[in-house]
Amino acid sequence: MWCHSQCAVGKNGIDLNESCYSQHVPPSLLSVYNIICHFTTFSSSIIVGLYTQPQRTSSRGNNMEMRARVCDLLGKTPNRQARVVTFSHKRIKKVQHVNLQSKRFFSEQLNRNVRLRLSTKGIKTVNKMGSIDAAAKKFDVDLTKY
Repeated sequence: MWCHSQCAVGKNGIDLNESCYSQHVPPSLLSVYNIICHFTTFSSSIIVGLYTQPQRTSSRGNNMEMRARVCDLLGKTPNRQARVVTFSHKRIKKVQHVNLQSKRFFSEQLNRNVRLRLSTKGIKTVNKMGSIDAAAKKFDVDLTKY
C-alpha cells in the first residue's frame, strides 16, 4: 500500500515519511510514536558524542588513569605463559602478575617526593643503590613524570 513514492506501508512494518505518518498511525499510538522518535534521536546524540559525561578526578586533584601492571623502574610485565596442571592433567593457562607496590621515595634532585609503582625486586634495587635518583639514572627513568 503506497500513499506517496516515499512512504511504504506493508506487512513487515511501517516506513513513513514525516509528512504523512499521521495518516497511517492511529491517534492513540501517535504519542507513543513521538516518544520513540524523541528517544531514538536522544540516544543517537549520545552515541554521536553530543552528550559527554563529566570527567572524574581524584581527591588529590590529579587525573586518575588506568595503567598497565608494569614496574615503573625495571619494566617487569606479567607472565602470560604460565600453566596450571590439574589432577586430571588438564593444562590451564594462567597469568602470573607482578607484585606491584605503591611506594613513595624522596628525590634529592627534584627536592620532592615521588610516588612510583614498583615491583618488590625494584624496591630492593632502590634500597641496594641507596636512593631513587641513582636507580633511575641506571635504568634511564625520568622521575619528573611521577
